[in-house]
Amino acid sequence: MIKILAVGNSFSQDATAYLDRICESANVNAFVRNLYIGGCPLELHAKAIADDTVLYQYQKRGEGTDRMVTLTEGLLLENWDIVTFQQKSHYSGIKDTYFPHITALSEYAKKLCPNAKQYVHKTWAYEHDFDRTELFSTYNNDQILMYTRLSEAYTLAAAAIDSPIIPSGDVIQTLRTKKPFDYLNGGLSLCRDGFHMSLDYGRYATAAAWYETIIGKDIRETTYAPKGTDPDLISLIRETVHDICNK
Repeated sequence: MIKILAVGNSFSQDATAYLDRICESANVNAFVRNLYIGGCPLELHAKAIADDTVLYQYQKRGEGTDRMVTLTEGLLLENWDIVTFQQKSHYSGIKDTYFPHITALSEYAKKLCPNAKQYVHKTWAYEHDFDRTELFSTYNNDQILMYTRLSEAYTLAAAAIDSPIIPSGDVIQTLRTKKPFDYLNGGLSLCRDGFHMSLDYGRYATAAAWYETIIGKDIRETTYAPKGTDPDLISLIRETVHDICNK
């Protein structure tokens, strides 16, 4: 069994919601959990290192469980094989917001989970018409600018802790150039509210990126798809994810 823990927020909630089900369809035994604080930035995660307050909802399949934990408790609950980190979406393209917090988190996780491999989860840019200007104005309300800046920031962050990147943001941005998901020209949005992933294709695409990157197997050989999805669109997502994760 592979045990995966995301230290994150609603974006890791989106990305992990379908991951264990994808694994099951390929006969991969996976235990996937998300330490969730809504909108949580790296700075707050780092502060939680020395904080005994129960802050985190312990999530399974994108949903809350009855369990609430501290960061320390979450890291010690299982013998984790994988631990992931990510930045709050609003700050994802602001390089200075990553440091020194991601380094502190990485060092603390290594202390408590010495056998776990660490990954940086590269999140995605907002939808073109995202209407929360207090968040999007940092990037001039420009999806491409946000994606460019977050790409640069995540690259620096991953290098700082010598960890590979889970390229969810690259997958989503690339899918947005494909006709079925070209939102500006009548395609489906991969977001449900301008920034969180849609409950079907968006969440599936990000989970598929995790599968290929962490599990190291071909997503095209899996059979799980969310209920009600179009097989042709799922196939397009799988091909896109496989191409990006194997560059």
